[in-house]
Order: sequence, then structure tokens, then C-alpha cells
Amino acid sequence: MFDTDNTRDLQDPSISEIISRLENVDTFYLLFAGALVFLMQAGFAMLCAGSIRAMNVQNILLKNILDACSGALGFYSIGYALAYGGVVGDTRTTFIGTTNYFFLYNVDNYINWFFQFAFAATAATIVAGTVAERCKLEAYFCYSFFLTAFVYPVVVHAVWDKQGFLSAFNSNPLWGIGMVDFAGSGVVHTTGGCTALVAAIVLGPRVGRFYNEHGQALEEPRTFPPHSVALQVLGTFLLWFGWYGFNPGSTLAITPLGYGDVAALAAVTTTLSAATGCISALLFNFVVVLFLTGEEVFDLTMAMNGGLSGLVAITAGCSTVQPWAAIAIGLVAGLVYFGASKALISLKIDDAVDAIPVHLANGIWGCIAVGFFADPNLVSAVYGANNNAMGGVFYGYGTLLACQICGVLFILGWVTVFMFPFFIMLRYLNMLRLDPIEELVGCDVSHHGGSAYNISGPSPIALQQFEMEKQERRSRHRNHRLSHDGSAASAVSERSSNLNASDVAVRIPVQPSLTVTSEEA
Repeated sequence: MFDTDNTRDLQDPSISEIISRLENVDTFYLLFAGALVFLMQAGFAMLCAGSIRAMNVQNILLKNILDACSGALGFYSIGYALAYGGVVGDTRTTFIGTTNYFFLYNVDNYINWFFQFAFAATAATIVAGTVAERCKLEAYFCYSFFLTAFVYPVVVHAVWDKQGFLSAFNSNPLWGIGMVDFAGSGVVHTTGGCTALVAAIVLGPRVGRFYNEHGQALEEPRTFPPHSVALQVLGTFLLWFGWYGFNPGSTLAITPLGYGDVAALAAVTTTLSAATGCISALLFNFVVVLFLTGEEVFDLTMAMNGGLSGLVAITAGCSTVQPWAAIAIGLVAGLVYFGASKALISLKIDDAVDAIPVHLANGIWGCIAVGFFADPNLVSAVYGANNNAMGGVFYGYGTLLACQICGVLFILGWVTVFMFPFFIMLRYLNMLRLDPIEELVGCDVSHHGGSAYNISGPSPIALQQFEMEKQERRSRHRNHRLSHDGSAASAVSERSSNLNASDVAVRIPVQPSLTVTSEEA
């Protein structure tokens, strides 16, 4: 219940009170969007768990939990400062943040840290599926912290901070427009996907995937079927659901004029690209398999990863392309995923969940697609006057495409330069890969005390006791039936002995004599 003072304030609020209440609305909006993004951790966990063998489920789930934990600590201690640290009002272009925000020092906008942390954790968890079933736990924790504390924040600063040299929000952006990556096809997905590729190369394939026990290449790569398609589908839908916080939520507010329209467009383009990517990958794989083998195969994995590829590809341009362009981007994304997935196999690079084709290949495509499809009016509405109303190639502009290519090259180079030596160091310290015998028995048994699923039957002693009790119950039941049948027979016999001759005569008529006399003979 409101008191009279509060009621009066609601009826006649001051300008400062109105602004404060609008800021509270924006805070709740960002809190809700950030929670959706964080829910994607559950989606990644379910997708990864379903895609691998049952003997490694506990291990991959723990790694997904550690992504959130190490990501929170890394982004809190150092990462946020490197990404957004700086003097308010300073218009100089800087390579990294240099002041404030270490351990959240002088931070007065906690909700922005929470939202950005959810993105950092997403970038880290992309690698989990790629290195599944063979990577040591301590290596994974070290990598997650290093990525979220240093490598990823520098990319964030370059592309999203107002002082970043690639940022479209910079007062003097690169070539008059800067790199347009609204929600992170490059910043999040290309960074995570490139890290996954480096890790897969240094780590090597799973035992038996491309080579036999003698180290000789197999004629056909061995496949490890997913142990739970249901978990894969659940994870896919959770990720798709979380993407509605990822893309529309990247407006960072909802009350300013026009922000609602931007968020709504982002939701529409996200949906259309995901749907088209799913159908594109599914049907293209169907046609290829039909042509090569004559069999009609609708591959569920292609459908799921095609949809995720469409989501990754639209993330950069979800607010700056028209709905028809989102369909085109999703269509190409499905084909990019198919080609990249097959290329990995031909190169003998083992990706347990196809995270590299989904996130790296389509993260790159998503950034490049903006350079072709960005509507100059939408770019101006989102990024303001700094971009000189430039659009994509299909609208008669080429500068934006050049900026997008430069941004992609910077991300690939930055991540490779730091993550490749990092994984080499872990391998040198024997912290990277499991022993072959531990890999063969499964991470759950070798590192987590047993299988994730209790699929063992009852003990032999319990079974023997159960069988004895069952035989005893059957014996009692049989004896009871025999006793009942014996009592019924005795009653019938007693009744028969009490019958007299007249009763018999009545019931049984006397038959005529059939004796033959001598005369008749």
C-alpha cells in the first residue's frame, strides 16, 4: 500500500524523479536480457552433453559450470577494466582500457557489468564442446580465466567501447564509419570460435577419430554418435530462446526514443535468420546425401546447427538489416556451416560438437554480411551521425565492407597470437590432454568417480534373494490352490455317498432287459 507522500510523488513527479524511474526501467530491461543470455549457459551445457558419449557427460557439464565461474572472476578482476576502463568524456582512441574498473573500482553501473559478463561467459563456453572428451579440467579453467580476463576484453574495447579504434561509436571512427557488430558475431562468436580452432589443433583429435592404434590414418573417419538427441534439441531451443536477450538486449536500454523499434527489429531478424539457416542446412545436406548415396536422410544435427549458424550470422547486423536480408543471411549461413563442417573433417581437425563451423565460420560470415546488407537508414538510426549514413554494398557503399574485413582480421590475429602460445604452454606443462587410458575409459570414471547415469542393475545378492522370495510366494500360492481343490473334492464325495436308491431311480431310469431266450435264439 502506498502512503500519501508516495502517491503524491506519482501524481506530480519532478523531472529528476522521472529520469530516475526511467533508469530503473532500463536497469530491469538489461537485467532481464542479461538473464536470458546467462540462460544460454544451460543451452550450451545440454547441447554439449547430448552431443558427446555418455561416459563424458559429468566432465562436460562441470566444464560448462566452470565457464560461468572463471568468467565471472576473470571479468570482475581485470576483464571489465580492459574492456571499458577509461576517463568519462575522453575522446582519445585507445587500444585497451587503462583506468578505473579493476575489481569494479569506481563502477557505479553494476547492471552493465552483469550484462557484459554474460557475454564474456558465452565467448568462453564456445570452446567447451570442441575440446570435449580429451581436455584436462585444470587446462580448461586456466583457459577460461585467461580468455575472459585479457583476450576477449581487448576485442570488446576495440569494437564496442567509444574509445576503441574499430568502434562505430568512436567520435572519429575508422574510415568514417567503423566496424558494425551490434551484438557480437565478431566480438563474441569469432573470438570464441577462433580460440576453439586453436585449441583443437594443439590438443589433437580424440583417440580413434582419424587414426588407429598404430597411428595410421583411417580410410574413413570414425564417428562418435551423440548419446542423447533429446538433450541436443533441448540445448538448441534454450540457445535460441537466450538469443532474444543476446540480440535485442544489446540496445542496452529500452526507454530512449527509438530503442524499442531497434529491439523489435532485432527480434524479427534473429528469428528469420535462425529459421532459414535451419532449413538451408537440412535441405542442402539432404540433396548432397541423396546425390551421393541415393538415400533420403533428414539429418537432425544439420537442422540444429544450421539454426544456430543462422543465429550467429545475424548477430552482427540484427539491428541494421531488413527482414528480407536476414533470410538471405540465414540461407548462406546454413551453407557455410555445411562446408566448414566437411572441411574440418578433411583437415582431420576434431570438433566434438561442430562449434567451429557454427561460431567461427558463421561469425566471420555475419560480420562480412553486414558489409553487404546493412541499410544506411538503419545504420544511422542505431549509430547516429558518426557513421555518415553509410550502408552495405547492395546500397551502393563499399567502405563498411572494408571496415568489417579489417575487424575480422584483427580479431583472428589477436586471438591466434595469444591463445596459440597459451595452449602450447599448457601442453608443454602436461596440463592440456588426458592420458590415453583415461580418455578410453571416459572422463566420468577417471576423474569424477563414476558415470553420470546410474544404468547398473541390482546386485547379484539382491537378485538371488528376490528370486527366492518369488519362488516362495509361488509355492504358497500353489499349496493354497491344492488345498482349496482338495476340500472341494471331499465335499462332492460326501454328497454322493448320501444319495439313496430312490434318488438314483428317479435320476436314472431303468433300462429294459436285453436278455435273449433259447426259443428266440
